[in-house]
Amino acid sequence: MTAFDSNYLLELARERSAASRSELAATVTDLFSGDGDQLTDRERALMFEILHRIVKDAEMEVRKVISSRLADRTDAPNELLALLGNDDIEVAYPILTESTVLRDQSLIEIVRNRTLEHQMAVAIRHSVSEDVTDALIETGDERVIKTLLQNENANISNATMEFLVEQSQRVDSFQEPILLRKELQPEMAKRMYMWVSAALRKYIIANSGISLSDIDDLIEDAVIETVGDRRGEEANITKSERLADELSKDGKISPDLMIRALQDGEVKLFVNLMSKGTHLREELVMRFVLEPGGEGLAVACKALNLSDYEYQRVYTYCRKARPNKESETEKSVETAIRFFRNVNKESAYEVVKRWRRDKNYLSALRDLDVI
Repeated sequence: MTAFDSNYLLELARERSAASRSELAATVTDLFSGDGDQLTDRERALMFEILHRIVKDAEMEVRKVISSRLADRTDAPNELLALLGNDDIEVAYPILTESTVLRDQSLIEIVRNRTLEHQMAVAIRHSVSEDVTDALIETGDERVIKTLLQNENANISNATMEFLVEQSQRVDSFQEPILLRKELQPEMAKRMYMWVSAALRKYIIANSGISLSDIDDLIEDAVIETVGDRRGEEANITKSERLADELSKDGKISPDLMIRALQDGEVKLFVNLMSKGTHLREELVMRFVLEPGGEGLAVACKALNLSDYEYQRVYTYCRKARPNKESETEKSVETAIRFFRNVNKESAYEVVKRWRRDKNYLSALRDLDVI
């Protein structure tokens, strides 16, 4: 270890040349390495003061060395660490990811005022408080938020988790890491069921303690919210219902007619036509329109003998008709078409027959190994 000579260090600090400052930085950081704990409190305080004085003017490589030496020290002053944390990311990174001394307020200011790289570094810290988490989420950057969600040591408040659950309806990349979070409540997971992928819906059922009947009730509530509660009452016959009834009697219900109804924005007419064609309750057909993934829609369309292309058009139009419109991706369409192709007609007929007498929608699909 380099011997501590305060007069020599102070003399170097007074020099303005790059060479003297580099020598000073090397000397001081060497004093902190290895046996640095043998320094007295006064000697450590003096070295921190010298470093604070020179760090702004030191070259990048020198600042990087200083940062790496101080990142894991518990006795370094917050002011010096904050100065390094606000530096270029090459310098700041060890401080932002490793320092346990840097205060939350300093971290929040860095998150709000520095670059994406600084925000990402804070998001992967060994410990992230709720206040720092909120600051990272306030950036609105999906990459930062996803990285934060993947950090199991980040602390997320209940209110913030509620917000992120709602955001996951729009941002697919949030969904899986949210479902893995310890802060996720069963009620939050149940809401997410309405918009996550088929694989993640299976994960929710397997890991959140939510039953199939709970999910059935959730989707039923969404249908009622969309089309109104018509259970137990003689509802007035609408124009679309009368038209669907007449077309059914004349044998004129066809895939092309259903597609044209969706093209024209006549979702209710589409529901009436499919209800007549499959002999299923209108509320159940509306579930096909609302549900994520399109499994029920695929089974009903297969039972009606629609082609791959016809189902693709129906699926796409139905997704656009959902109250919470999510951006359609080629991948989600491909997944829906692949599922449709994997359902054979015989299985589809059996599922539809069971739906006519059994209101347990999800169980009918799973018991017949359709999904």
